Amino acid sequence: MAAHKNNDDATGSGQPLLSSEPVDYPNLNEPMEQNDKKSLLPLESAWTSQEEIRFRQVLLLLVGYLGVGALCFFLIRHQIKGEKTNGVLDSIYFCIVTMTTVGYGDLVPHSTLAKLLACVYVFSGMALVGLILGKAADYLVEKQQLLLVKAMYNYENASAGSGSAAEVLKDVETHKVKYKLATATFILLMLIIAGIVFLSVVEDLKFVDALYCVCSTITTLGYGDMSFSTRGGRFFAVFWILSGTICLAQFFLYLTELYTQSRQNSFVKWVLTRQLTFSDLEAADLDHDKVVSVAEFVIYKLKEMGKINEEDISVLMERFRTLDADQSGNLTAADIMLLQQSS
Repeated sequence: MAAHKNNDDATGSGQPLLSSEPVDYPNLNEPMEQNDKKSLLPLESAWTSQEEIRFRQVLLLLVGYLGVGALCFFLIRHQIKGEKTNGVLDSIYFCIVTMTTVGYGDLVPHSTLAKLLACVYVFSGMALVGLILGKAADYLVEKQQLLLVKAMYNYENASAGSGSAAEVLKDVETHKVKYKLATATFILLMLIIAGIVFLSVVEDLKFVDALYCVCSTITTLGYGDMSFSTRGGRFFAVFWILSGTICLAQFFLYLTELYTQSRQNSFVKWVLTRQLTFSDLEAADLDHDKVVSVAEFVIYKLKEMGKINEEDISVLMERFRTLDADQSGNLTAADIMLLQQSS
């Protein structure tokens, strides 16, 4: 049968069926640590190039949004009342507290035009902040996670010579949400400490008042009884408020994701360990031959876990029938040759 022909004689020309392009096999003469290090490079380079492009786009969009808003509010700065320090700085500061919905109340629109402009800016800001700042936060957290992967890999190489890059990456992928949550928690704590120290030193607030102002800011409560009133304080607030509100949102997102993942893992474990019944065997027997193969068992369990559904299976089966050019029920190199010849 055509399905059992080897790669050399299936075409009748002595040429291999598959591509003859050179394959980059690992050099067995190199130390294992060097080969493992190479296996980390594609992950790092591919991730870095894609994420940096996205981050640049996000950063440009954020700068453009803040720039347009700051220009508009600067032009109508006399129609905004409150504690003022510098026209340009106050305009940027007002944009930040508006788009993050902190709204201290230390600067408020006073005219009809200023109020209408603030309404437009806050609604557009709420729509864009989730997209722009969410991606920016993901970039920062993912970059920290990549550094964590490399640090773990270096630690593995330094200790007893056990563990490979593949094992480290597998472990990181398994506990990906935990690492994200840990990173977001660390960054959030650093931002809280930085905010408390700055408010205590520059804004001359007591520790409790500084903590109170930090908490009301990053949770976007913004009571307004305490805020950044000095020029240096508002310059710091432009960057700190953005970072703090984003990081807190990401922290709760990862916390929720971790809880959901834990519930899902518990359900998967129950599915895999529960005792099979005769009805399970009957449902898993897709071809109705009274025998459940490994493939049928895997498909049945994946369906039970909710990872795939009947529609997914139907699409894949149809794709298989299309690729099985000789209708042998198996995919072989001969099938690929027949498809290439017919195309």
